[in-house]
Amino acid sequence: MKVYTCDAFELPLPEGHTFPVAKYRMLRERVEAERLADPLGVLIPLPASDAELLRVHDPAYLDRLVSGTLSTSEAREIGLPWSNALVERARRSCGATLSACRAAIREGVAVNLAGGTHHAHRDRGAGYCVFNDAAVASRAMQSEGRAARVLVVDLDVHHGDGTASIFADDPTVYTFSVHGAKNYPLRKPPSDLDVPVDDGLTDEPYLEAVSGGLSRALGEIRPDLAIYLAGADPYEGDRLGRLKVSKDGLGARDRLVFSALHQARVPVALTMAGGYGHVLSETVEIQAQTVRIAREFWRAFQG
Repeated sequence: MKVYTCDAFELPLPEGHTFPVAKYRMLRERVEAERLADPLGVLIPLPASDAELLRVHDPAYLDRLVSGTLSTSEAREIGLPWSNALVERARRSCGATLSACRAAIREGVAVNLAGGTHHAHRDRGAGYCVFNDAAVASRAMQSEGRAARVLVVDLDVHHGDGTASIFADDPTVYTFSVHGAKNYPLRKPPSDLDVPVDDGLTDEPYLEAVSGGLSRALGEIRPDLAIYLAGADPYEGDRLGRLKVSKDGLGARDRLVFSALHQARVPVALTMAGGYGHVLSETVEIQAQTVRIAREFWRAFQG
């Protein structure tokens, strides 16, 4: 199974910053130790090019980002300090989703050990998201003739506001989101299908929400590709999630998603999205579990 990483590209953060950047290295090391990736190992993607980014993002925003001339409010909304390294890391994370989509279309399933940057809008970043990797990859697959219709399955606990706004009124990309109704962001532009859930939701009703929504989504679009944002942040031990889903519940969620897409013969590019566990190793274990399940279905696609 093709697995892509960008953790070799440093993201310099001040001491005490709340973004858990170490999880990407820890997850890649776990994937390597368990030999979950292609025999060639975890792969380094090419960076997303300007041409690929500009199919989605505003040229003026890209110019300000690359030149380091974001306004104070723009930088504050992203939540990560600007540097040339930040721009390169964001390009590589986006490039990893591009590579995973191409590999998934060939092989059924492929993985980006980062990505899921769904708060980035056309003209601004937000919520630790610089570029919207699912949007950039969707447009690239369409432009390259690899996929006419794309389904974005967004199971990060936070609403994918950037993705929803980018693809508003676009029937070729279907956005489906299960998220905390009262969680970030405050303003939630409508996805094609939104399933907002209450704080404190436990395994069974959460799985019912995912199952019902995914069944409806697949009934409304016949996608050539799915991009799955498998957030670890619905976990009961997450700092920002506010739900009460167990590790086993998240594993059941992942099996549910991969099984439904496999039955529909829809290739899947997996991205990790959010995860902010009080104990970081628990976030890493949840994400490694997702990769293990992805590998099972990658094998099934080969049969």
